[in-house]
Amino acid sequence: MVDATTILQRLGLSGPIHGVYAGEWRDASGEELASINPATGETIGTLTMATTDEYDLVAAQAVETFQEWRMLPAPKRGEYVRQIGNALRDVKTELGALVSLESGKILAEGEGEVQEMIDIADFAVGLSRQLYGLTMASERSRHRMYEQWHPLGPCGIISAFNFPVAVWSWNALIAAVCGDTNIWKPSLRTPLSAVAVTEICHQVMAGSGFEGVFNLAIGTDDQVGSALVNDERVPLISATGSCNMGRIVGPTVLKRFGRPLLELGGNNAILVMDDADLDLATRAATFAAVGTAGQRCTSLRRLLVHSDVSDEMTSRLIDVYKQVRIGDPLEEQTLMGPLISQGAVDQMMKVLEIAQEQGGEVVFGGNRLDSMPGNFVEPTLVRIGKDAPIVQEETFAPVLWIIEVDDLDDGLAVHNGVRQGLSSAIFTESLRNAETFLSHMGSDCGIANVNIGTSGAEIGGAFGGEKETGGGREAGSDSWKAYMRRQTTTINWGGDLPLAQGIEFV
Repeated sequence: MVDATTILQRLGLSGPIHGVYAGEWRDASGEELASINPATGETIGTLTMATTDEYDLVAAQAVETFQEWRMLPAPKRGEYVRQIGNALRDVKTELGALVSLESGKILAEGEGEVQEMIDIADFAVGLSRQLYGLTMASERSRHRMYEQWHPLGPCGIISAFNFPVAVWSWNALIAAVCGDTNIWKPSLRTPLSAVAVTEICHQVMAGSGFEGVFNLAIGTDDQVGSALVNDERVPLISATGSCNMGRIVGPTVLKRFGRPLLELGGNNAILVMDDADLDLATRAATFAAVGTAGQRCTSLRRLLVHSDVSDEMTSRLIDVYKQVRIGDPLEEQTLMGPLISQGAVDQMMKVLEIAQEQGGEVVFGGNRLDSMPGNFVEPTLVRIGKDAPIVQEETFAPVLWIIEVDDLDDGLAVHNGVRQGLSSAIFTESLRNAETFLSHMGSDCGIANVNIGTSGAEIGGAFGGEKETGGGREAGSDSWKAYMRRQTTTINWGGDLPLAQGIEFV
């Protein structure tokens, strides 16, 4: 197994590391930050964080570079993104390992996250030739009316520990082909992954004159976060994290008439009907609930099972959970790594205690694994009533609530009866059930699947959710429009001056 030092060296992270990139690596003068391996408690590496003054240098660089970057033809901007995608291909193994070291997700997921960045780069390259406007028919003779899209400006990106690099790419690479520059504030739990990605971008952009497209400011909320979300030079803030974080970031950005793009929590559910393929449902539910130790925003939290198959589904899950191999994320046989921190472990234990007070029954797991170094827990199954208050809250851990429902109508009522609305799924062999779930009267989430789990979305679709999930959309489809400003234009190529709506003004 390759050690952390070797991985960092292969990614160009040797010597003192500073969390400030503004067209070039700058010295930082803030506090020292240690990146901790959640599987061992050991320090992976340290860096110096940015101060508010150093954030200001980063923002100024993003503003300056934007003036020229926006005028570069979009296909040429796409060429730089293509090169970044190729550079990521070259270090997929090393960067995937670093993601696993810092976040605790298993190596397959770490490398999968880098692959997602590569896929986004490919998507963005194609998009650079497809930033389509629209031509409309004018009601006035000899007039042409159309809309076009212009670059928006520097975009702030606040990312979370659970996807330390992929979420950045959803925003940064799409924004870049749209003509925007970027300022990245990554999670303080996964800073080295952010430094590694920024170094990759630096190597690609060096000597181009556009080194200030992809910028970085690693710092605390009071030194960097507050400055970023309050900065009127940054018209868009894309923030991924908890609903509580969104309640702060969203109104702050709106107060200065900026655009908040929020990707927040998801109390996600799968509805298993009485005609479902239970083998398929069991496999999907296990990955969705256990993958990334239940720390994805799309992780499965609630399994809503038709009462006729509830006992069998629970039995199947218990059998599969017994086979989940917990351990070092870098070992190939591991299926579940640690939680991100000891605080996350404590919070999971507290939630399970509350659940039992509310009538829940732990049918599998429920224990912290103190015999192992790091922040390890057992994946946990809890049978609980649909009205238990605890199931209304997202638990960022491998805890799966198993809730019986009477029928499809009851299942949909329970499904939609939470404050978040990110990802959802139904398992059924009935066309009527599936189409009902996908209809106006069905799932109220931004993602709705049939016979597929809640996690592991492809990049080609727009990613995001409703209600307290924040309403933002990132990645594929027409999510690019969030990073641009729309302009409606009318051209009079005749000799008269007719007014719209038939108004005559003499």
